[in-house]
Amino acid sequence: MTQISTAPTPTTYLAKLLAAWRGFVSRLRSVMPKGLYARSILIVILPMVILQTVVTYVFLERHWQLVTRQLSTALVQDIAAVIDVHNSYPQDKNDDTLTRIAQERMNIDIEFMPKGALPPPLPKPFFSIIDGALSNEIRRQIGKPFWLDTVGRSNLIEIRILLDNSILRVVAYRSAAYASNSYIFLLWMLGTSFVLIVVAIAFLRSQIKPIVRLMNAAEAFGMGREADFHPRGAREIRRAGYAFIEMKRRIERNIEQRTAMLTGVSHDLRTILTRFKLSLALIGETPETHDMQKDIEEMQRMLEAYLAFARGDSGEAAARTDMRDFLAGLRGEAERHGADVGVSFQGDPIVMVRPAAFKRCLANLVGNALAHAKKIRIEAQRDLRFLTINVDDNGPGIPLERRDDVFRPFFRLDASRNQDQGGTGLGLAIARDIARSHGGDITLGDSPLGGLRATVRVPV
Repeated sequence: MTQISTAPTPTTYLAKLLAAWRGFVSRLRSVMPKGLYARSILIVILPMVILQTVVTYVFLERHWQLVTRQLSTALVQDIAAVIDVHNSYPQDKNDDTLTRIAQERMNIDIEFMPKGALPPPLPKPFFSIIDGALSNEIRRQIGKPFWLDTVGRSNLIEIRILLDNSILRVVAYRSAAYASNSYIFLLWMLGTSFVLIVVAIAFLRSQIKPIVRLMNAAEAFGMGREADFHPRGAREIRRAGYAFIEMKRRIERNIEQRTAMLTGVSHDLRTILTRFKLSLALIGETPETHDMQKDIEEMQRMLEAYLAFARGDSGEAAARTDMRDFLAGLRGEAERHGADVGVSFQGDPIVMVRPAAFKRCLANLVGNALAHAKKIRIEAQRDLRFLTINVDDNGPGIPLERRDDVFRPFFRLDASRNQDQGGTGLGLAIARDIARSHGGDITLGDSPLGGLRATVRVPV
């Protein structure tokens, strides 16, 4: 029987490597800042930190340690010379001359102590260049047992070396074996880096602030609010600001022209409908005129709905509105139609909306619920970012697969909605259009009451 080899192929390794790289990139993106200001600061600070780290490492490895080793080598050479003189010229019984020469010429204090055991080794510091450098040089140049204390006294070093007939005790300044002024370089480096980072942050703030103002102006315009915006900043940002202002003017001009046209059309059509009503009133009350009167009223209602949908109520300015009183008014209107309506509100009730348009949005949702249910609950909550309003009813609801279709203009549910209500199929379309003009949206879901839940969510 032929066996199939299951050994990993280069393609398998490459696929695993690519998967690991994608996972790393995905995790890196999840922790990276999302804002332009934070990313810009990171672009400035990260290379500077990397550069300072590399410079510091190179300085410590190539310069600081090199200077420390050279100083340690020179100090140990002086100690080795003292030992050689002590062994070569024994006629200096008390070593007074040698002690004087070491102190005056080598700037070290020496003492020949009676021979005995060296003190126990001291604990080594976690990060000490001088300890390692001195130990290595004493082993290399002198090659005798020694004891070293580099931490007992901050500015002094004590070395004891076991000789053949005595113990040489040496006390030297730390600066004789250690580049103690290196911290000045580090302080200058960190200080200048801090100054550069502060300057870069201040410059970035001044450059990004115009972008944030342009973003806020665009959001305010999208929500129907008037924003005091003047282009500032770099040339490209100012050009984007002027382009936004020109676009805003064109949109407002188109809205004004469309509104004027719709107003003219509305006036002409209402004039004709008024003539029809007058003619029917002159003819008198008959079964035929009664049906014609109902048709005229239906035409007028449809005309108002069409004009409202086409106009979108976008010419209204946003204003501070008390949502508690706003919802209380909606409840009063719904209760006059015989419905059981409950209202609750949480949070700060003052929000910035276009009152007439927003009232039409909620009235369309409540009217849609009134047409198919007798129990309605309106729950509103305002947090730091959004105003959320839920309109629940106990009606038949809308099938899940048709909930997106009901927002299309002129769409009606034939199977689950009553056709005798005289609707035009524009109520939910107008409501969503108004919600989106405020920067929000409307979604449909299942209601705790058993019917439909319409949720309006707009930023505040």
